[in-house]
Amino acid sequence: MTRAGLERHQVLVYLAAILAGLAIGGLFPAAAPAFEALVWPALGVLLYATFTQVPLTRLSGALRDRRFMAAVLAGNFLLVPVLVWGLLAIAPGDAAIRLGIAMVLLAPCTDWYITFTHLSGGDTRRAIAVTPVNLIVQIAVLPFYLWLFLGDSFLELLTAGRIATVFVILIVLPLLVASAMQRWAERRAGRQRIIAETAWLPVPLLGLVVFLIAASQVHVVLDALSVLWGVAGLFAAFLVVATLAGAALGRIARLTAPAARALIFSLGTRNSFVVLPLALALAPRWQTATIVIVVQSLVELFGMIVCLWIVPRWLAPDTLPGLAPVNPRNTPPG
Repeated sequence: MTRAGLERHQVLVYLAAILAGLAIGGLFPAAAPAFEALVWPALGVLLYATFTQVPLTRLSGALRDRRFMAAVLAGNFLLVPVLVWGLLAIAPGDAAIRLGIAMVLLAPCTDWYITFTHLSGGDTRRAIAVTPVNLIVQIAVLPFYLWLFLGDSFLELLTAGRIATVFVILIVLPLLVASAMQRWAERRAGRQRIIAETAWLPVPLLGLVVFLIAASQVHVVLDALSVLWGVAGLFAAFLVVATLAGAALGRIARLTAPAARALIFSLGTRNSFVVLPLALALAPRWQTATIVIVVQSLVELFGMIVCLWIVPRWLAPDTLPGLAPVNPRNTPPG
């Protein structure tokens, strides 16, 4: 199987991993602590592999395309928070569920959204160029938005020293190592092959992570089962509205059709990879947030199958009035 084929069928990998985890976790409940302990090293490697695919050394290239950059930042960090605020108004009252919803929806994706942009015929180079900016900005503003929407509940979480430790070890450290690896690879021809090979890792590693989470959190899933269907509906509503908002914003910004597709997928996909370790670091009474984040990623992946058909045909076709014509000389930033 090719890497593109693996990415195209990744939703089946994750669904199978979750079902297998629930089955094994239910059969062997005493093994739950061992499964939970394995989640942390698996997450660390997953985040490192993911960050190596983010062009952390090319920030200047992303900043050159100001129109596309402004549309992506305005959509992800102004429009999307308003949408999340509206969804939280009708979300279940359970604090852990609301935290999971806010954490995952406020963080724009920096990994598989590139794959979906490519599969839709979108501007992959622009999608790649904007990912490090999205990553840095979300790390900076996510605490502010969580405090704004959750208030005292979020302040209570900040008092837990484990959050800071996990953030440094599982997010900052893999980010720094990935950046150093990219700089090392750029210094000599042939080293880029190593970076390219790590692109195979995110799908199987995320499959392993969701398997371990399901196997270690069976009781949490069963306890929250009655409300998870409603949460899945909220995530589906988010995807619909965010996709339509991205299409409208692309027309307002006069983007080309390929750039508009990249914008739409940036608004519709969320960064479950980054927020998942933070949720796992919370006290046991907050662990439902972890399951909520996993549910969001599944809803998103199934939704992307639909979006891959709808976006290039209806929301950002090459001939849609209001979109700028494609100029072959107007090459995206590298």
